Parts: sequence; C-alpha cells; structure tokens
Amino acid sequence: MKPVVFDKDQNYDREAEILKVLGHPIRLKIIAGLISEACNVKKIWECLQLPQATVSQHLALLKNKGIIEGQRDGVEVYYHVVSEQARQIVQCLFTIEGCGGRKNN
Repeated sequence: MKPVVFDKDQNYDREAEILKVLGHPIRLKIIAGLISEACNVKKIWECLQLPQATVSQHLALLKNKGIIEGQRDGVEVYYHVVSEQARQIVQCLFTIEGCGGRKNN
C-alpha cells in the first residue's frame, strides 16, 4: 500500500462525509454486506434482523450520500456499493493486514 502524502491544500470534506456516514454500525454492516453481493431491502433487513423502516432509513442516507445505488429488477430494487472510497475503507477495516497494519486477532 502506498503511503499517504499530506496536502494542506486538499479539501477533505468528501472523505470526512464518507467516514461520518460509515461511522454508524448498521450502515457499516450494510456496506460490508453489499460489497459481497447486491441485495434487496428484504434480504438486508432479514439478515440484520432489523425492522424494514430502520433499514430503509439507513439505505436512503447511503444513497443520498452517493455511496450506494439501487437497480430495479421488476418490482425489486437491488442495492450495490458505487463509492470506491467507501468500498476501500470498509475492506481495509476488515483486512487490517492488507492496509499496512497488523491483523486483529
């Protein structure tokens, strides 16, 4: 992994926004799951064992922030991750070794 070079002139607003959105455990779980496979709302709320309304609110926020998109297939909408930054952050969190750190035990 290449080292991060600090750029005082860079605007970090988008990165900070992604981190804020991913900072909620439910949204982090949703993104981790959607990295593996696209899912519809029903499958997500069944997997997380949460009310559909709760999952829908989190999906709406992730969609509004440009982290996921929904793709209609008949009456179903399947969500998938479209933000490469969010994908990399979540993958890095769960594969610490691959990010230059030690693997958590």
